[in-house]
This record gives sequence, structure tokens and C-alpha cells, in this order.
Amino acid sequence: MIRTAAAEKRTCQTRPMRVTGLCGGIGAGKSTVARLLADHGAFVIDVDLIGRQVIEPGGRAYDGVIEIFGTGILVQDAASPAPIDRGALASIVFSDPVELARLESVSHPAINAELDDQLDAAAAAGHRWVVLDMAVLVESSLGKNLASGRGYDRVVVVEAPQAERVRRLVESRGMDPDDAAARIASQTDDATRRAVADIVVSNDGDLDTLRDQVAAVVGELSEPL
Repeated sequence: MIRTAAAEKRTCQTRPMRVTGLCGGIGAGKSTVARLLADHGAFVIDVDLIGRQVIEPGGRAYDGVIEIFGTGILVQDAASPAPIDRGALASIVFSDPVELARLESVSHPAINAELDDQLDAAAAAGHRWVVLDMAVLVESSLGKNLASGRGYDRVVVVEAPQAERVRRLVESRGMDPDDAAARIASQTDDATRRAVADIVVSNDGDLDTLRDQVAAVVGELSEPL
């Protein structure tokens, strides 16, 4: 576990509810850390899930995505309103940065609007510490500059050695080792994540070691500013 210089540089707004941004590369153990933080009282919001929900029929970005990419991305022969075929959409955007930017120009504002609503609801429910579990914290403005003025005030990055990440992906997801390594290589590197991190959790041991690391930073993350 490493506290970085970014912790000394970030200026935080005073708010009654603490908000932590949590990220990490595929296979690093981000979801496990999210569950451990929840065990310590954090209310966890799955931002990646919100990203899927906003492009579902009735979602905030559904109409906008269809306007950009056309009805060809809809599931064929589905009852109206037809859901977006996520595989078809992925084949368009994830090999083309321009198309990905077009998607994010619609989906990211929608995600932030939904996220703001969920943060308002969390505050109204009395939660005083929220964790935003998101894959693309570093690569995006998700969780920042929200209309409510809320947003994450600390960033936790979960890391693990590449060989260990590949092993986990093979064992837990049935991925081919080469495919797992390629997926890791396609994502933001550890150095870039560390540059924005306040706390780095090194998930290179057993679960008990990880649990101890998480417990050691709960006070820093959850106590009122």
C-alpha cells in the first residue's frame, strides 16, 4: 500500500459525504476491494453498471446513441423499443478512437447525470461514505464536475503483477492467456493510474493481506473532511 504525492496536491471541497474513486486494471482485484470497502460501511456505486443501463431502452443515452450510430446497432427482430446490441456497438467503437469519442460524448454526460442522482439519493438515505467503482476513472471525466458539486475526493488504485492478473483471468473467466495479456496491454498502464492515485493497494498476496491493507485506509477515506 503506497500513498502518493497526488494526495498532497488534490484540493477537496468540504461536503458531509465522502466520495472515493476506485479503479484498477482488469484482473487487478478492483471488485474485491470494492466488496471489502463495503464491509467497512462504504456505499458502493457500480459506475460500469450505470454505463450499461444508460444505453438500455428508456435510458438517458439510448436515443442519443441511436441517433449517432443508426438503427443498425439495435437487436434485430426484438420487440420495440429494441435494445442496443452491445456487441455490435463495441465492434464499431473500440477499434476506432473517433467513434469511441462520439459514443462517450453522449454516454458520459448521461452516466454523470445518473451518478449525480444516485449520489443525491445516497446522501438523502444518510450514507456518509460512497465508493465509485469504475473501470475508466483515469481515462474519463466520470465522477467529476457533477451538477451537484459532488465528486470523488480521493482515488484508490488497485494493482497486481501482470502474471498474477493473467492467471486470475484464465482461472476466473476462462480467458486464453494470450488474450488476457493483450487485454491488459490495451488498457491504461499502472504508471498513469499511479499519477492520479492517493492510495495504491498492492493486491499481490492473499485475501487476508488485502483485507488488512484495505482496513488500514478506511479511516482516511471515510472520516469527514
